[in-house]
Amino acid sequence: MRAFDELMAFQRDTEALSQVAGRLGWDQETVMPRGAASQRGAEMAALETVLHARRSDPKIAEWLQQVEPENDVETAQIHHIRRSYDRAVKVPAELASTLARVTSEAQGKWAEARANEDVAAFVPVLEEVVALKREEGAALADGGDVYDAMIQDYEPGTTAAEIAAIFDAMRPELVALRAAVLEQPAPKPLQGRFDAADQMALATTLAESFGYDLSHGRLDKAVHPFSSGSGLDVRITTRTSESDPFNCFYSTIHEVGHACYEQNISRDYLLTPLGRGVSMGVHESQSRIYENQLGRSRAFTGWLFEQMRARFGDFGVDNPDAFYKTVNAVQNGYIRTEADELQYNLHVMLRFDLECALMQDDLEVKNLEEAWNARFAADFGYSVDKPSNGCLQDVHWSVGLFGYFPTYSLGNVYSGCLYEALRNAVPGLDADLAKGDTAAATGWLRENLQQHGGLRSPVETIKHASGVTPSHAPLISYLKTKFSDLYDL
Repeated sequence: MRAFDELMAFQRDTEALSQVAGRLGWDQETVMPRGAASQRGAEMAALETVLHARRSDPKIAEWLQQVEPENDVETAQIHHIRRSYDRAVKVPAELASTLARVTSEAQGKWAEARANEDVAAFVPVLEEVVALKREEGAALADGGDVYDAMIQDYEPGTTAAEIAAIFDAMRPELVALRAAVLEQPAPKPLQGRFDAADQMALATTLAESFGYDLSHGRLDKAVHPFSSGSGLDVRITTRTSESDPFNCFYSTIHEVGHACYEQNISRDYLLTPLGRGVSMGVHESQSRIYENQLGRSRAFTGWLFEQMRARFGDFGVDNPDAFYKTVNAVQNGYIRTEADELQYNLHVMLRFDLECALMQDDLEVKNLEEAWNARFAADFGYSVDKPSNGCLQDVHWSVGLFGYFPTYSLGNVYSGCLYEALRNAVPGLDADLAKGDTAAATGWLRENLQQHGGLRSPVETIKHASGVTPSHAPLISYLKTKFSDLYDL
């Protein structure tokens, strides 16, 4: 066998085991018994020990010295394997195993602390997670910036300074537009109660309308909506609130964007490094364009209005135009995942700055709640009322995902570029969406971006699909146009 073929055979088993680890995580968030948390932590640690040993196996270095790629696909596969190997050998096996165990247990402690509004109960385990992540980051950075090293797990090739520059350019534009919008009368809110089972039934309809293949996936409920898996088994979760069905519907559409990216990657790349999304920023570009530019558009909300009327009857909003405004209402709120398009990125910027401070040892975990509340009041103009609406609302830090948050806003930036190109490529887009038909839009995304998986770098992936180098300008233009129209600015 060629060295490349031997390397890929070894890698496929590693990828398969990684999928198993992901499935354990899905199970933990959906159906695992509450009392199983400590055992699950041991299981995750054992599996991570095996995975770390494979990812840092000296045989990989030998194969990498011997391989001679014959085409662009092989070159890309080798690039990803080499990058993974170089990172794996820098992290001690014991540290990798400990991180897997502690973050698995921390996830359960976060959920309990969130339910009890008890930050103090979460602080000790978060301190442990932060200390371990700092240690891992220092090993990966090899003398460089710790936080930059962490970002590479989620958005390869990007630095904190580059992200900060984008955020600094976006923030004043967003703040000014928000101020203008909030001076206008608020749209009429939904009224009544919305049965959870009926919400899940309509969520399933929405998932399928956006192309989610339920023969290779599942839709379940979890505390924090997420997508898990790739290839032939891609699962999503959502959540319900009897007073706010939009939480369920738009969380579902968002996670379907992630899931369809994974489901639509070429089957030629199955269980290889190219067989998953190339970065979390690119992943977010898919979830955000599905959720916002398509799912919250005037055309699609007109169709959704009729679907909701048929299922729930009168809910206090009289017509599709008023419903479009209700769906896109800009209003005060604490929760990132429920934030409108205009304010969402401000939530991300808050988290980005705080986690930079945590990783650079400029902020102690015991002071996190105070720092969060002060920053939130400064950015949004009102105070956090309870921890579950503040520093306990997100699962990410409990599971060690430092460097992940900024990719949410990078995804919005990328989606702005993609949507501009999509509208030019699909002139009948609004007519299709008005019928609940997303096939032309999602087909364009599948053809131009999703099928290629990790073939190109994140920036080149967006540039290949949209025809432009990513910048925040299309996103800001889209937001100004949309919300100026919505609020008669």
